[in-house]
Amino acid sequence: MNASAAHLRRVRELADKTLCEAGVDSGTSEMVQLVASELIGNSVRACGDHVPLVIEVDAAKDGVSVKVHDPEPELLPSRRQVALDDEEAESGRGLGLVDVLAPGWRVFRTPVGKQIVCSLPYSEGDGHA
Repeated sequence: MNASAAHLRRVRELADKTLCEAGVDSGTSEMVQLVASELIGNSVRACGDHVPLVIEVDAAKDGVSVKVHDPEPELLPSRRQVALDDEEAESGRGLGLVDVLAPGWRVFRTPVGKQIVCSLPYSEGDGHA
């Protein structure tokens, strides 16, 4: 996909549909959509609007994996020192949220850019948990 507001909505819809069909509950799906949105937003900030991206969402036995691939290998995501509960901050919380929802996310350089990979555990009460 090329990154845009309309395409981001479509990615969220497709992720929700895919996860629903895999039997994943709405709580986990919402967390996956939030993490994917944050990672896509970081790619757009690094590469610019309408950057070509590859987004993968996969429901596995132990959680849902999210992978976002963009063409910029040098601009790696970096955390800002903004508290998640800072009411004055207008931005800078995204990777902090990813840290909370998908601890242990990683970045891999690839021959055509970089890929950010993370895994979200299933919500309590999800049939997969």
